[in-house]
Amino acid sequence: MPQRTHTVVGSPVGPLTLVATDGVLSGLYMTGQRHRPADETFGSPAGPGATPFGEVVRFLDAYFAGERPHYGLPLHMAGTPFQQRVWAALRDIPYGETRSYGELAAVLGRPTASRAVGMANGRNPVGIIVPCHRVIGAGGSLTGYGGGLDRKRHLLALEGALPDPDPGRATDSAAPGPAPAHAVLF
Repeated sequence: MPQRTHTVVGSPVGPLTLVATDGVLSGLYMTGQRHRPADETFGSPAGPGATPFGEVVRFLDAYFAGERPHYGLPLHMAGTPFQQRVWAALRDIPYGETRSYGELAAVLGRPTASRAVGMANGRNPVGIIVPCHRVIGAGGSLTGYGGGLDRKRHLLALEGALPDPDPGRATDSAAPGPAPAHAVLF
């Protein structure tokens, strides 16, 4: 049976729960995130310096400082073969750039599968590091993000990739409701 551990670290977008399976990062979840597993599934608590969390925290610190972390972290991401392909394509989107769901579907050789790409994107268990926030709607509109549109805007602005605002087109079908009082919102 796989051994799971977790820790919680602070960030500019609120607390992040890091989860490891057999010592490899398998989850990064925001407070109030859609599709966040139950806390009971995260395993036993570990300190932020425990393997692999120290390396992940260094990556996140660099990222939130506006640096471009140039190294990949080992990941253990459970999902369907199609989800795995989408998540691999997400990792290929460069820092500071965005792609539409349709563009990502075309890259995968499935140009009519933008909805399926969106569903897989929403199930990404390692947000920020696997940058699902870099996927936007057609025409540059910001659409649903498991962590909420405010967080998506923050991450894209940090990377200098925020599309021109068009408030009439912004939708957030993934809005988890108001953030908990302890969440840090910008």
